[in-house]
Amino acid sequence: RRDLGAVGGRAIQDQVHQNQFLREQYLQELRMQKLYTEYHVNPRRKVHTITRKPMSWHDNLEEPEDGKFLNLVHHAAQRPRKRYPETQTESQEIGWEAEPLVSPKRQDHRLNHFRVYKDITLYKAKLWLLGEKDHRK
Repeated sequence: RRDLGAVGGRAIQDQVHQNQFLREQYLQELRMQKLYTEYHVNPRRKVHTITRKPMSWHDNLEEPEDGKFLNLVHHAAQRPRKRYPETQTESQEIGWEAEPLVSPKRQDHRLNHFRVYKDITLYKAKLWLLGEKDHRK
């Protein structure tokens, strides 16, 4: 037979002490317990939809849209720059202001180095496109 009032290897002999021990244990569990009465979807997780069964009558009923829920889902799907006016973490600061420092002009040859074909390089490039066996020739 196992004694319920055993504390640290010693048994509690008295019924009053055993009752007091169980009461303290019960009160400690009540302090740690939290009752949730409102449930909601985590807005930071992606929502996976499950297809409905075609012959189920309750799945084919039209339900009114919940505007608050739809706004919450759309807000969660936005990019961080649309959601927040400023960075929330230190690592978000990298790339937060993503506008280029210099305007990208395609005609500026200091910033854009395009591949230029001369006569011999154009000839070799066309050979490679046709499937030349040995590219080193």
